[in-house]
Amino acid sequence: MTANEKLVLALPKGRILKELAPLLSGAGIEPEAAFNDESARQLRFATNHPNLEIVRVRSFDVATFVAFGAAHFGVAGNDVLMEFDYPELYAPVDLDIGHCRLSVAAPKELLAEEDPARWSHIRVATKYPEITRRHFAARGVQAECIKLNGAMELAPNLGLCKRIVDLVSSGATLRANGLVEVEEIAQITSRLIVNRAALKTRPGEMNGWIDRFSEVADAA
Repeated sequence: MTANEKLVLALPKGRILKELAPLLSGAGIEPEAAFNDESARQLRFATNHPNLEIVRVRSFDVATFVAFGAAHFGVAGNDVLMEFDYPELYAPVDLDIGHCRLSVAAPKELLAEEDPARWSHIRVATKYPEITRRHFAARGVQAECIKLNGAMELAPNLGLCKRIVDLVSSGATLRANGLVEVEEIAQITSRLIVNRAALKTRPGEMNGWIDRFSEVADAA
């Protein structure tokens, strides 16, 4: 990272962008028109600040872009931060958007047959193998994780495994697939994340943006 390169803000694709839009506006960031065009194919966008660009990537990739210095700061859920646990990242602001929870779920028929408190070795489908292993290890349970990137709720119905760990919002998708929540692992919100090296080399600019997002989040 050099002092004269443009700052890069990494933002997640999908529903979080809609919740994030008022915060961007409040922080004084106006992306070029193509940013809000869902048919646009580009992933890198100019803003009303000549020294600031936005990249739009998958939510799971924001933390990686920022941790490895491809972006200077970004917005990521604390589920992603917990999974990767990058030491290069600093998460100074809870933006209070993207509310959901990370939970263990299983078929309701299974819970009628066994007590989760007595689990000792289980197989779990999840996008979050590291969080899942740590969670169950703290309970003395050995968790064999099957990594899936989507459609987690299908795993029990198709016999892949009996339990899943996934993000839950309303719980409607779980119920539609005959699953119930067993326990909550963590409450999830989206955070402003910053590359620690960028904060050291460009403290004026980076702290300025941290302050802007903090003020907007507090006022929301």
